[in-house]
Amino acid sequence: MRLRYLIGGLGVASAATLLYGMLVEAERLVLEKPVLRLPRWPERLSGFRVGLIADCHLRDRHTVGLTRRAVRAVLGEGPDVVVLAGDLIAYWRPDVPWLVEEALQDLLPVAEDVIAIAGNHEYWGGGGPELMRRILETLGFRFLVNELLWHKGVAWLGIDSANAGRPEPERLFSDLQPGEAAVALWHEPDCADLLPDGAALMLSGHSHGGQFTFPWGWTPMHTRNGEKYVRGFHPEAPTPVYVSRGLGTTGYPSRLGCPPEATVLTLLPA
Repeated sequence: MRLRYLIGGLGVASAATLLYGMLVEAERLVLEKPVLRLPRWPERLSGFRVGLIADCHLRDRHTVGLTRRAVRAVLGEGPDVVVLAGDLIAYWRPDVPWLVEEALQDLLPVAEDVIAIAGNHEYWGGGGPELMRRILETLGFRFLVNELLWHKGVAWLGIDSANAGRPEPERLFSDLQPGEAAVALWHEPDCADLLPDGAALMLSGHSHGGQFTFPWGWTPMHTRNGEKYVRGFHPEAPTPVYVSRGLGTTGYPSRLGCPPEATVLTLLPA
């Protein structure tokens, strides 16, 4: 009898925690403003600011609204460049062009400074990154799939999703010149261990920060290639990597101790 009550009590507590995570934590957008000191960042670009938004998982009006809040928070800090680090959509559906335009409309005035890459969700549902390219480039944004872009004195290396695409980091890095300021954009953070030498920083999402983090630090949920570098700045990685907790979720739209994140990074030489 006591065991039945115990099991029932645990079930009620779990349901309550999940509901709290849906109604409160998943809505509690946090603007993170870390200052990163990077050994390979040049003095001439000291103070360069990068807005970072990841894992929007656009699929309905709710995710559009959360993404618009994140975009406005980032733009309020006046970044030099805004990076969309993959998984812009949850999956392909007929209204994806509308969802993307509605969610990102506040970026249109600075469209030439917006750089996006593919995540694994850009492959879900049959659309693929080339269809996303057409949507984003119609809005004036840059979309990099195994492509290098020189913009504002920085070499941006946009690498295809490791989990769903065909990444070609070696080819991209072969075009880098020694001493160039370079930032790698790769959706899956654990791929920092696979990155060729040459970048000052790698920016990622994908892990959702673990999504559920308990008070004693336990994070039970992980994604493939998002288990080692789960959230925040990891200067100890072979290439220093910053991992956004992102906006979206896996499974239930719930979080715990891991609120959604919009980010503005300030880059300084070490």
